[in-house]
Amino acid sequence: MSEDKVINLGAKRDKKTEKSEREHEHNHDELVYCSFCHRPNTQVLKMVQGPGVNICSECAMIAVQYLILNDRMPSAEAQQILDAFWGQAR
Repeated sequence: MSEDKVINLGAKRDKKTEKSEREHEHNHDELVYCSFCHRPNTQVLKMVQGPGVNICSECAMIAVQYLILNDRMPSAEAQQILDAFWGQAR
């Protein structure tokens, strides 16, 4: 697993993007802010970048918990993912 605090999930894979990613690897001091809580990546465990939006691990967990509680019963597939996640977290 990567030790990077900022994970980019929305980039298209092309030569230009790969070059940009290599340049980004050299600039680990770049601040990235959560689009929800506005905390920088230096104050959160992890940050996920999407196209034009970022979410920190804490806001992602709040969102997941809200969706689970709102639906009361996750689907069987979602429950398997949750069980696998919480099993690894222990």
